[in-house]
Amino acid sequence: MKAATRLTCFILVTVVLAENSCLGIRFSGRVSETPITEQQLQTTVFALGSFWRSEAVFGCLDGVVRTTVGYAGGSKPNPEYRSLGDHAESVQIEYDPRMISFKQLLEVFWTSHDSRQVFGQGPDVGNQYRSIVFTNGTEESRLASVSKEREQTRSKSGIVTTQIQQLGTFYPADPDHQKFELKRHPFLLQLIGNLPEEELEKSSLAAKLNGYAAELCPPTMQKHIDAKINDIVRKGWPILREV
Repeated sequence: MKAATRLTCFILVTVVLAENSCLGIRFSGRVSETPITEQQLQTTVFALGSFWRSEAVFGCLDGVVRTTVGYAGGSKPNPEYRSLGDHAESVQIEYDPRMISFKQLLEVFWTSHDSRQVFGQGPDVGNQYRSIVFTNGTEESRLASVSKEREQTRSKSGIVTTQIQQLGTFYPADPDHQKFELKRHPFLLQLIGNLPEEELEKSSLAAKLNGYAAELCPPTMQKHIDAKINDIVRKGWPILREV
């Protein structure tokens, strides 16, 4: 079942419950998540086409704590969506290396786009959609190079065009572009308590639901979230706090 259809069903179920049993999803106030210890988190940045989809690809992975879309790889100071100069649309991923490694994130990177397409992905064509692995230090550069060589070996129909470059400045995009897939489903936003924009951008739960809304979570996680939401809709309570 597609996400839009599934969410419509949830809303209808909630309305029926409200009419028949005086039940509904109740919201006592804004939900704040338990603060996450930042000390052991690591950060990486990838460019793999439209950053709306890219953010959704990584948000649902176990070990990914936070995702942010923005611009990197260019020289223009303070780029904006309509004026990003030579930057690429990118996603910044903050993750717990005890749960997921840079090598594993690289595997997701390669399998989530066509690295052989020059300056674009699918119908999105342009320099801003080029494929880049941004690295922090020598070891990440080595790992990225090895993984690119492996990807080229796998590719039988073209040259892998992905660039590997040291990360300079990452410029976060405007709030309108953060968690874009999630924002297309107001019911999910309501389900987590209608977080203010600043909290939504930093929310681990929102990152996962952003992937869920785009149907880009691993199948087991997609089904797990389905079950969580079904349970909440059935009970009319509580607010979704974690998945």
